[in-house]
Amino acid sequence: MIRLRACLRANGALNRRAAQGACKDESRSVVNPVFAQYNHGRSVSLETQQINSSFDEGNNAPRRQLQAGVTLTQRYLIQEVIGVGGMGSVYRARDQHFPNVVKLVAVKEMINVAPDPAVRQTIIQNFEREANLLATLNHPSIPRIYDYFSQNDRSYLVLEFIHGKDLETIIAETDGFIAEEQAMLWGIQLCDVLQYLHSHKPDPIIFRDMKPSNVMINNNNDVILVDFGIAKKFQVGQKGTMIGTEGYSPPEQYRGEATQLADLYALGATLHHTLTRRDPRLEPPFSFNERPVRRINPAVSAELEAVINTALQYNPEDRYPSASELKEALFTAGRKTGMLSRMPTTSLPASAIKPIWSFACEDEIRGTPAFYQGSIYIGSYDNNLYALNAADGEFQWKYATDGGVVSRPAAYEGNIYFGSEDRRLHVVSARSGKVVWSYYADDPIRSSPRIAEGHVFFGADDQYLHAVNVTTGRLAWKFETTGAVRSTPFVAHELVYAGNEAGDLYAVDFRGDMKWRMNAKRAITSSPLVHGPMIYICSMDGTMYAIDAKNGWVVWRFRMGKGSIVSPAALDNMIFTGSADGFIYAVDAQNARELWRFRTEHQVSGSPAVSRDAVYCGSADGHLYCLEARTGRLRWKFATQAAITGAPLIYDDIVYIGSTDRRVYALLA
Repeated sequence: MIRLRACLRANGALNRRAAQGACKDESRSVVNPVFAQYNHGRSVSLETQQINSSFDEGNNAPRRQLQAGVTLTQRYLIQEVIGVGGMGSVYRARDQHFPNVVKLVAVKEMINVAPDPAVRQTIIQNFEREANLLATLNHPSIPRIYDYFSQNDRSYLVLEFIHGKDLETIIAETDGFIAEEQAMLWGIQLCDVLQYLHSHKPDPIIFRDMKPSNVMINNNNDVILVDFGIAKKFQVGQKGTMIGTEGYSPPEQYRGEATQLADLYALGATLHHTLTRRDPRLEPPFSFNERPVRRINPAVSAELEAVINTALQYNPEDRYPSASELKEALFTAGRKTGMLSRMPTTSLPASAIKPIWSFACEDEIRGTPAFYQGSIYIGSYDNNLYALNAADGEFQWKYATDGGVVSRPAAYEGNIYFGSEDRRLHVVSARSGKVVWSYYADDPIRSSPRIAEGHVFFGADDQYLHAVNVTTGRLAWKFETTGAVRSTPFVAHELVYAGNEAGDLYAVDFRGDMKWRMNAKRAITSSPLVHGPMIYICSMDGTMYAIDAKNGWVVWRFRMGKGSIVSPAALDNMIFTGSADGFIYAVDAQNARELWRFRTEHQVSGSPAVSRDAVYCGSADGHLYCLEARTGRLRWKFATQAAITGAPLIYDDIVYIGSTDRRVYALLA
């Protein structure tokens, strides 16, 4: 709580009369009560103390907790209490609208027994304000809100359940000091979410209560900022109530003057507490300069101490001017000390994702790279196939065609196979880039080659599926379809599967005889994925189909908002795809049940790739997204300068991606 004695300690910032006046004014205010979402009631704002006191003394109402087994609104089954605050409790509950899976949620409770009707109404309005504020936010370090409602004298927020512990608990349970690189990583992530809040449109949002108990660390070691009860929209010149937490709040916040710089001070105080284990609530206010970080914890670098000291400057104008500049200062300290290279890439915010290398071509890159014997091979609309060293992006050679190269190369026994819009399938030496042989189709080849059973299979705009001897380049057979074949064939179950622009999906045996055909309503540019006994493929009719690989029967359909040319990818029982509606989807492979969707900022025409527990997918918004496969939660995104239309390649924990900005990028996965 911010008490009168704390106000009187504000040396140089407030004289005794001003401090007394601020505290006196504050005692009359009634604002939104705050309690920590997962922190066992450690929030200590003056308003909470005041309202709690009026409830306890004026109304003497008991605070009964909900018991395990109680169901709210016939949907949320209470399991246990996970936090207790001054205004109510926080519960873990199961969302019973998902009977086939266990979906856990956090239910934040506010008990409203204020005797004054005006106070009661203000509390309800501020509760709804918090719910509506959270509903406008979309950031991986902010819990998602699912629902809010009131019953009798209680109101409830239903939020994403965070599996983890709050930072205050972690500090208390850690033997010795938390490692510097760990604190630096969390600091970078917190800067990232503050930067998002401070840049919110139409009005910036000031969190106003940054402290370890409001920072959750989830099971992926990522930070989640919780308890937005006193967050507010910032308007220049507006003076608010004095609210926050003593020890973490800066001097100006005691006067009700909270700007974006107040959050940076509180973050500096949080990092100081994390690295020193010294709780600032037990120290005189604004006395961080009397207990430097390195005097308490000599293992901390001078570079990081200097960053924290700047954030904790008494005068706002002496601090970093923005969260982005504080974040960059942390990056700089991490680079100077070598700690940045030791941080896991998947835990860093988007701005921390830097290419290992990039290589510029002379025109757009629309296709997908291939890896073979230490090199990356990728085509460009400058009519060349490029060979680059996979480790450093160094140019090795390029092979010129007479048309744009959009197909993904295939490698076999020292040679690289790829199609071109010059109507040829080119085969060149992987080592030298010299031509080995060429095969001519009657129209451009935009389908990528697939090598199996001694043959290379590919489609062309001449409406044929071609099978060519992989060694000699002689035609074995070609199968006529009803439209251009831009879909990349998939070979499995002794059949070759491919779609065409007329909306047909074919299964052809190794003699070139059709076994079955399935027709969608519009073009199938997507390449089929055979996963177990099923084929998964997308169509421009806005549907992803699951098809029995043996007979071509449609088992299920999954509808998307718009058409799709995306080739699906799979992990265990999940199928991933994207659509021109701007979403990346995860679907249950057995029954087409949507598991999650992630919105990008433009249509998704790049295909996903899966590595370990992550999904990587590009979008026409120019970003490559890395998502958690199980939840769809954003881990990081990397911005190129133009649309990404190809699929990423992941090899040896490196992601390779081409962009229509004419560059190839290599990123740590």
